[in-house]
Amino acid sequence: MADEALFQFLHSEIIQYVNSAESGESENGRCVSKLESMGFRVGQGLTESRHISVCRFTKDTPRFKDELDVMKFICKDFWTSVFKKQIDNLRTNHQGIYVLQDNKFHQLTQLSAGKQYLEHAPKFLAFTCGLVRGALSNLGVKSIVTAEVSVMPACKFQVMIQKM
Repeated sequence: MADEALFQFLHSEIIQYVNSAESGESENGRCVSKLESMGFRVGQGLTESRHISVCRFTKDTPRFKDELDVMKFICKDFWTSVFKKQIDNLRTNHQGIYVLQDNKFHQLTQLSAGKQYLEHAPKFLAFTCGLVRGALSNLGVKSIVTAEVSVMPACKFQVMIQKM
């Protein structure tokens, strides 16, 4: 509980710091980009360290047999390690696109449940998009991660796997 509150506080402070450094409406894209880059590095670090048990399989078998296994790892183990809950729903078209749905995303619960704050949602989701992209990158999966919110605090993260 305490570590969750600390993470939410740190997340809010990072957003406020980057947002104040990049003031102005034209700088909003740069703010989102910086937050995503920060999240990318943190996601890489989390999977590099033994904080998350990536090596849950034996040495004789590969870590993950396919990208669906990697995405299941992200939705269960990784998400639980960071947000203390699993993703609520994982969908795929089996062609490299995955949608991760969180019906009560912790970083959005601090904003109002109304639609008046939807314009601020990208700043609160950018770090997490980078976090997922960084974790996937370190697991050998190149991807593009975007997020959308229609009703707060629910959000969907779309992961597009890029074939190498």
